[in-house]
Amino acid sequence: MDILGYSSYGWLPSALYLALLLILSFKAKSGVESRLSGVLVQIAIFVILLIHGVQLHDSIFTSQGFVFGFAQDLSLIAWVGLAFYWFQSWFLPISSLRWMALMFAMGCAFLPSLFPGILISPKAVADPWFKGHFVVATVAVGLLSLAAMHAILMSVQDRALHRQLAIIPNSRFAHWLEELPPLMTMESILFNLLYVGFALLSLTVFSGLLFSQTLFGKPLVFDHKTIFALVSWFLFAGLLIARWRVGLRGRSAIRWVLSAYTALLLAYVGSRFVVEVILQRT
Repeated sequence: MDILGYSSYGWLPSALYLALLLILSFKAKSGVESRLSGVLVQIAIFVILLIHGVQLHDSIFTSQGFVFGFAQDLSLIAWVGLAFYWFQSWFLPISSLRWMALMFAMGCAFLPSLFPGILISPKAVADPWFKGHFVVATVAVGLLSLAAMHAILMSVQDRALHRQLAIIPNSRFAHWLEELPPLMTMESILFNLLYVGFALLSLTVFSGLLFSQTLFGKPLVFDHKTIFALVSWFLFAGLLIARWRVGLRGRSAIRWVLSAYTALLLAYVGSRFVVEVILQRT
């Protein structure tokens, strides 16, 4: 059974993510992860990403046209974020992000089964400019999603270091905190993610502003999506400028990241959620 091109087996990626999380939870009780088991987990994530990606592509670029909605948007953002995690985890000490990235992907992958989306444009599938804009925007938001999850981890780590969290000695949570890289390393990784994400976000926002007629077939309109996208861009820009000029760091930088990311989600997901679910417009 297909609903607007979305397979009735849309639950499969979420089920596979859940199975992997259960396996990881069981392995966590047995002690430190070996190199071989770590590679096997990476292979499992890659296979699930492939399955998730194929289903996403087939559900969005259909024979009827371009089908999209807030559920597809969240699922795609989660997929890109997990894909970036998978790639960078081979080179950077970011294994602590694995649980968050997998849980986010598990929850978002199932949403299109509940909210199948709407047919936006029959012509968009064949338009290379629109496809390019769509891909860059998705990669930007996915990468910044990973940066936001990383910022949340930094916040937890910072509070633990300042003894603002009640931590049971020798608990799983305590061991997990001990395995995190030093806070300075975490901060360096965060800003590396932000630099790339901001560059892609800039390309997305300004291509949308300057070439709205070509990309979307209509002149630029300053609606909620455009306004929140600009607010997010200015917040990320302000954060990176403050980092460059005054060395902004710590909790202030974390709050800035999460505020900018919230505005970004409101722009790309919140507006679609209001239209589809609350207002029920097509």
